[in-house]
Amino acid sequence: MSYNNSHFAELIYSQAEKYGQRTELLYRNDKKGKWINVSWNTLAEKVRLTSQAMIEYGINVQENIGIYAQNMPQCFYATFGAFGIRAIEVSMYATSSPEQIKYIIQDAGIRILFVGEQLQYNNAYKVQKETGDILKQLIIFDNNVVRHPEDKTSVYFDEFIRLGDNAHAETSANIRRNEAQWKDIAMILYTSGTTGEPKGVIITHANMAEVTRIHDMRLTMLNDKDVSMCFLPLTHIFEKAWSCVCFCQGITIAINHDPKKIQQILPEVRPTLMCNVPRFWEKVYTGVQDKIANSSGFLQKIFRHAIKTGNQYILEYKIKGMKAPGWLAFKFHFYDKTVFTLLKKVVGLNRGRAFPVAGAPLADHVTEFLLSVNMPILYGYGLTETCATVSYNPLENFTIGSIGKVMPNLEVRIDSSNNEIQLKGKTITPGYYRKPEETANVFTEDGFFKTGDAGRLEGDTLYFLERIKDLFKTSNGKYIAPQAIELSMSGNAYIEQCVVIADTYKFVSALIVPNFQSLENYAQKKGIPFSSREELIKKEEIRRFYQSTIEECQKGFASYEKIKKFTLLLEPFTIQTGELTDTLKIRRPVIARNYAEQIAEMYKE
Repeated sequence: MSYNNSHFAELIYSQAEKYGQRTELLYRNDKKGKWINVSWNTLAEKVRLTSQAMIEYGINVQENIGIYAQNMPQCFYATFGAFGIRAIEVSMYATSSPEQIKYIIQDAGIRILFVGEQLQYNNAYKVQKETGDILKQLIIFDNNVVRHPEDKTSVYFDEFIRLGDNAHAETSANIRRNEAQWKDIAMILYTSGTTGEPKGVIITHANMAEVTRIHDMRLTMLNDKDVSMCFLPLTHIFEKAWSCVCFCQGITIAINHDPKKIQQILPEVRPTLMCNVPRFWEKVYTGVQDKIANSSGFLQKIFRHAIKTGNQYILEYKIKGMKAPGWLAFKFHFYDKTVFTLLKKVVGLNRGRAFPVAGAPLADHVTEFLLSVNMPILYGYGLTETCATVSYNPLENFTIGSIGKVMPNLEVRIDSSNNEIQLKGKTITPGYYRKPEETANVFTEDGFFKTGDAGRLEGDTLYFLERIKDLFKTSNGKYIAPQAIELSMSGNAYIEQCVVIADTYKFVSALIVPNFQSLENYAQKKGIPFSSREELIKKEEIRRFYQSTIEECQKGFASYEKIKKFTLLLEPFTIQTGELTDTLKIRRPVIARNYAEQIAEMYKE
């Protein structure tokens, strides 16, 4: 087995002794257009120098240091550098605004902040001027960043680590590392805050050690020959925990620097592993459906027959752990080597062995399609407070529609009063940073964590019902689960985003952002003239088309749950407008405020 269970203060050094010059990190140099290798030895040396520089800068045991950057190798140097001297990492999303990072800096008392590129530096420098009594030092990862003319304190990361290269700092860092304890806080991750202010979730080294241990028990297919694409922000617990699993397993990590370039990056790396959120797979699904729809009649027949074969083989036999008839197995393997490989090659996922997906609900029809084309997705459920994975569906013996089999040594119960999923185990956070009341509120008297999600448990298989806080009550007294309705729209080629409105209103309505590329193609095929997108969404033919599309998507819902009216929007909901969190979750109060006029119009008598 390749699994290493060393304390995270020691892990990188321990793995470097084992693997030496073998590549552990890959990152892309966009100027040269090529991938750069970082060996285990180089990684260990960078981590050592970072720890020593932190000592030189006077970072204390269990002091908070901040990282405000997109995914970069330096993020790992800073993270494990902090672990090595028993400091605490506090990550911030690269897309966070000055106001958001200011809140975290003040709440966590951050003196030293590592920043990525120009945008992060500019925002952080602005905040430093406002919080100079707290934030004393910016350390810049990217050497191309242009410092403000008045900035006399910031240093570049390469300068920073050179300052720690001395015997005194080395001795002090070694002592700290030897004194590291499992109960030490490893990191504080601030929740996105769909409602209210963000809370800092405390994650200890013991929490993370349990995460890596139980993943080693369940994901027995992993080995040190795998290559994992680091795509989600490292501030996201999903990517953070998965990266720790990779380090413990000796898995090579390819770092995706720019999320917008993932379609270019994937075919270059062809990873065997990648964790991701449902939105990514919804786009893969709609992209493939669009490709099929635009193929010749002959090719469409081949695609559809291949998918039907895959559906029968995977869903009726493989996921149930049953042996398929010989004729079906032959057909499936033929299509897998031809049609499915071609589809996967287009997106750079043809070497894939396991693609964990979580962070939001994934529609069953999207799951079924991905499995049918032999895309090895492992759909699961987790929260920041649970160090990611609570449950997930393996590649065999699982039920579509569930959120998977519960992870080992994790207690799960369903509250009889409101069906809330409650958890107890070694991966559960000790609580929220400097928020004792909020901490007390999320734990029961007998120590179970209250997830805020409703579900049901059948044996060791967990099912998600709804987000309890998201439940709407109409003026007619009916309860509506908006996520379920929104989920029914996901993967539709003509709907980019959908937000359901219903709370306190007498019927369900929705704000819908069209997929304009698909919609414009539809209009051209149907001979519907338009000179602008604004004109297009006002066309009666288009409104009737969307009415039919919505009806088709929600045919499984009760009449009181169905969308009765809708408004088509020109602009998408974004992180920048505050309508989405950094993890792309909907901020319903912000959307209700920003679109109050359009919502009022839908409910006009």
